[in-house]
Amino acid sequence: MSEAPAPDAPPPGEAADGVPSYRAPQAESLLRQAIGLIEEARPMPLSASSMINKEEVLAVLTAAVQSLPDELRSARWLLKERDDFLARVQAEGDEIIARARTRAEQMVQRTELVKAAEDRARKVVAEAEERAKNLRLETEDWCDQKLGGMEVVLERTMRTVASGRARLQGAVEDRAEADEPEPLLPDESVFDQDV
Repeated sequence: MSEAPAPDAPPPGEAADGVPSYRAPQAESLLRQAIGLIEEARPMPLSASSMINKEEVLAVLTAAVQSLPDELRSARWLLKERDDFLARVQAEGDEIIARARTRAEQMVQRTELVKAAEDRARKVVAEAEERAKNLRLETEDWCDQKLGGMEVVLERTMRTVASGRARLQGAVEDRAEADEPEPLLPDESVFDQDV
């Protein structure tokens, strides 16, 4: 069994210079391919059931399940990038405030300048926090949309597979009942002891 990459590792497809290259989610396309295989399945003669190639559908579903960890790792990587961005912005804001305080101490007589620097630092920090909050919300919305879409596709696939299995089982039971001969009833006179 291969060892899973560390949770803070960049997603597959990251360039050598550290700049990520975006990969479209594959699980969704694989699940859509499985749905297409089921929808395009040949109908059985004289039946509402369809025949599907079990190995082909299982291969597609297995590939979809295997691609989920990569996509989840990509989402974790996006969250880590967001946290790194917040840390950088906070450090920059702290640095600006520290410089403003140092300058204020050096120029005690110029209180207006100190006020302006502190106001500017507060504005920069407030803007950075607002930007970080928006980025966090956008990232969470994006992750929620992707996970919700995968959930819908998986539920639809499960319903389709369950329906197909139920139809197949119903066809097998109907065939077994049709092939079963009528039970022979014993002659009642044989058991009549009063005679």
